[in-house]
Amino acid sequence: MASVTDSLIRRIDQGDPAAVARAISKIEDGADDASALMKQVYAASHGGLVIGITGAPGAGKSSLVDKLAQRYRDCGERVGIIAVDPSSPFSGGAILGDRIRMQTLGLDEGVFIRSMATRGNLGGLARATVDAVAILDAARYSKIIVETVGVGQDEVEIVKAADVSVVVLVPGMGDDIQAIKAGIMEIGDIFVINKSDREGVYATEKELESLLSLATRADGWNPPIVKTVATEALGVQELTLAIEQFGDRQRNAQMTSDRKRAIARWRIVELLRERLLASVLNSESAADELDRLADEVATRRRDPYSAVDELIGRREHIGIATERLDDGLAIWRDALGLAVEETEEVAEQRVRVAMLPIGDTRIELLEATTPDSAVGKFLARRGPGIHHIAVKVEDINAALAELKSKGARLIDETPRIGAGGCLVAFVHPTSTHGVLLELVQHR
Repeated sequence: MASVTDSLIRRIDQGDPAAVARAISKIEDGADDASALMKQVYAASHGGLVIGITGAPGAGKSSLVDKLAQRYRDCGERVGIIAVDPSSPFSGGAILGDRIRMQTLGLDEGVFIRSMATRGNLGGLARATVDAVAILDAARYSKIIVETVGVGQDEVEIVKAADVSVVVLVPGMGDDIQAIKAGIMEIGDIFVINKSDREGVYATEKELESLLSLATRADGWNPPIVKTVATEALGVQELTLAIEQFGDRQRNAQMTSDRKRAIARWRIVELLRERLLASVLNSESAADELDRLADEVATRRRDPYSAVDELIGRREHIGIATERLDDGLAIWRDALGLAVEETEEVAEQRVRVAMLPIGDTRIELLEATTPDSAVGKFLARRGPGIHHIAVKVEDINAALAELKSKGARLIDETPRIGAGGCLVAFVHPTSTHGVLLELVQHR
């Protein structure tokens, strides 16, 4: 797999459109090697300028992108275009044909055009859009244009992928009010009044100037207002000059690093959310368990919050015996920075425990409350250290019966109450190569 990925990366670096298309398809489809691919893609960045085009439907964004790209091509630059389109409710794919809207560009070998589905996030960026931009950058496209759906108030998400955000408005459509609602005034670096041959352009321009005068940007930039008629390519030159001016300012300003840091932080959070969700839902029994919980919530036998707690509780733990919980917390919490999920005393097992999530599992710190408890005896005999490893089972009684039938030595023939109110049972270390094994069933 590594050799295939390396070959694909080499072709991307050479600007091969087929390789670019294949790489974007991999990240859209969530291919097994997508993560390895993107690690190399991000390392191969060439610093292309990412231009976000957003605005209300009917504002002429596609026509503007078409003419903007043509102007860049006239200057000899390679252009990549990502059109974030509404998703098909059936296939989840993009349903607007950007190649139909940009027929001339579609025949130009120096232009790469790709539709990407919002997958339900109207106005927002598809999950893979940021990665697609990185792939185009690695393929040496010097100008990368991202055009959003332009529906609803999520248009502000364009800043998560763009170095320059261009907001497209038209006279007489109430876009000034919509801009305030969507927070566009805060994220627009350049404002375009398209279809400026219509009536009302003067009023729209003055309204924009008034609104912009009320906002103060931390970088001191005063967003320019450019009037265009995209269908006739009027004002496109002025727009490209404004884009270049802001791009140059970005390269030399501290805000660049702040902005890129914010984008990077958002991307990490998005990937983390995706990975955590996948880790909960991708097991063989996840679908059945989700259906069961959904039925319980729908019939009000359970609340959705406890259902989520149960799903998250699928991960289990490694138990570490300590003389004092505070001593263990000094290392795992204070020195390593792990968060304490919960702390409780389990009377039946005569221990105090602290749970600290780490990766896809948890560390369980154990402090004996009496010397004759199992943990107390362990400490007296061996001192602090790994006490047991716990795994989650769906049916603890069935698991115990299966282990017993295979000759395993059980410490607990029947389950008892453990931390978090779970049912637990222990298997003797002589049956598990010297490791005390705990079975856990969440209730």
